[in-house]
Amino acid sequence: MDDIIFQLDKIKEQGKPFVLCIVTDTEGSTPRKEGAKMVVFDDGHIMGTIGGGAIERKAIADAQEILKSGKPRHIHYELEEDVSMICGGRVSIYFEPIKTSLNLYIFGAGHVGREVGIYASGLGFKVHFVDNRPEIYKEFQSGYAECLAGDYLELANTIPFTPRDFGVITTQGHAFDAVLLEVLATKDLLYLGMIGSKRKVGETFAKLLEGGKVTKEQLEKVNTPIGIPFHAETPREIAISIMAKLIDVKNQNHL
Repeated sequence: MDDIIFQLDKIKEQGKPFVLCIVTDTEGSTPRKEGAKMVVFDDGHIMGTIGGGAIERKAIADAQEILKSGKPRHIHYELEEDVSMICGGRVSIYFEPIKTSLNLYIFGAGHVGREVGIYASGLGFKVHFVDNRPEIYKEFQSGYAECLAGDYLELANTIPFTPRDFGVITTQGHAFDAVLLEVLATKDLLYLGMIGSKRKVGETFAKLLEGGKVTKEQLEKVNTPIGIPFHAETPREIAISIMAKLIDVKNQNHL
């Protein structure tokens, strides 16, 4: 699939991270020549080919490691020595990890939540608002985001979360926070934060632990009080604190 370069936008729309692999130089007998391209997804699936066989299997494994590091690499392979291919040629492959937008689910589209969404949409996140008040989306410009309206608990149980997703709880009431946290704390999210004072957080955690559906270890992974602490007062300032933490987690994970 030599025209794979023209499909990169469509591939990115799938939302899965991937590595673009390009054969840049060859010598001797090799399965493919310069310009051969392949896309490798994080789960090992591919589009295109650089020739199949042992060299392709090795390149897929290397691409998956490169995706984790987030840093591009140029690797030179001696086919006989490195992958036991008797043709004995040499292949150089350039690996370019491609970052895709990260899903950020904001539960509660009130003043703080919508400010977080505005910042996040310009910083590499695909924003999804979740609120039980359909009319709230008429209060602000939300065309840049997916807006889900309905019961918090039902939506939290139906969203197909992935280990690369971020979640923020900024609802309009303590009761909603507790219900959501009971569900979201058990999901395999990369980041989950909940807004609230230390007292509110303590009461919510105690209630959930008493219920027995959430473990202490799961709650310890929740970022709360949310964000990076500084003297924030307005919704916009609080949103900056939250975004600082999201960026920190994103960059620490090379996303």
